[in-house]
Amino acid sequence: MGQQTLDGTDITVLRERYQTLVDEELPAAADDDWPVQDDHCFARIVLDSVFEDRWDTHITERPAYRSLSAEQLSRAIAVAEETLAGGPPVASAYNDASLRYRES
Repeated sequence: MGQQTLDGTDITVLRERYQTLVDEELPAAADDDWPVQDDHCFARIVLDSVFEDRWDTHITERPAYRSLSAEQLSRAIAVAEETLAGGPPVASAYNDASLRYRES
């Protein structure tokens, strides 16, 4: 049995996909043309995008992805996959937005 939400939705697969994207696929794809290369930077970009704000003002637990709902995980995966497919321009746009959230 996997991790389930209150409504019984198993989110194990979503968590695994998020981890694979953020911890492995995005850092492996990132070269010097990307604004970031490290897994924790991709996590920041993705999670800030999900909340359209600093993610750490919404989640205090670590690792943060374990506190995400099924809907939030799905959004995080979509952002990560869009970033992976779009490369440096998309990564730069999400990174710039993340940095703006952190200025306020």
